Amino acid sequence: MPSSSTSFIKESYQYDVFLSFSGEDTRKNFVDHLYDALQQQGIHTFKDDERLRKGKSINDQLLKSIEESKLFIIVFSKKYASSSWCLNELVKIMECQKSNEQIAYPVFYDVDPSEVRKQRGPVGEALAKYTIKETRIWRQALTEASNLSGWDLKNTANG
Repeated sequence: MPSSSTSFIKESYQYDVFLSFSGEDTRKNFVDHLYDALQQQGIHTFKDDERLRKGKSINDQLLKSIEESKLFIIVFSKKYASSSWCLNELVKIMECQKSNEQIAYPVFYDVDPSEVRKQRGPVGEALAKYTIKETRIWRQALTEASNLSGWDLKNTANG
């Protein structure tokens, strides 16, 4: 059996970790630092701007990469729910969490967990722009993910 000193990936998974985040407010700060730290530890991580292949369907690649990841780090931020891409990723992540051995870890970056859970504040404002039909499954996924034990970085110096 191969050594797992630098990686805990199973043969059936392409990635150790899939990062789900809003690029608009976390890509150039927290997520870039997190990605670099994971990579330096030998943790094979999917981050869209590093891994998406040009000329291929973004949505198809994202969904396949979620299926092929052992763990998910969901970085909830003020703009996360403003992105239908993020919300669709979240739905797929929560489906995989329920049906497979995959595990999701929420990180609450500059947003309170209760705002995600109850869809209030910036999360609620973002969802209000969509139709009720669109948001039903997104709201459920947001509630489920925010009920998972994770990290609240709001009170951590520099996130």
